Amino acid sequence: MNSPDTVTGALQELKQRGYTVDFNIAFDKIICSDNKICLNPDEFEIVEVFRFEGDSNPSDEDVVYAIESKDGLTKGTITSAFGMYAETASSELIQKLSMHK
Repeated sequence: MNSPDTVTGALQELKQRGYTVDFNIAFDKIICSDNKICLNPDEFEIVEVFRFEGDSNPSDEDVVYAIESKDGLTKGTITSAFGMYAETASSELIQKLSMHK
């Protein structure tokens, strides 16, 4: 399987594979506002990571994480800019995400 060339391509591929929940970082956890799902770092695993680096523009840098709850019932994605554009997150959450970069 070839890796997608864009963030949009990665998100589309993952959605086709069942990663349908759109998570966001909320300091010490990940949340989905649409269906009120909330997972702490010990409640999910990162199963795949796509990293995109901009050739000349730092704002083009992004990471797409495929996330699965430990009970296997919830699968979704997080997109998170890294470097100077990284979101504010707890040290525990940063450590979990950093292990997969």
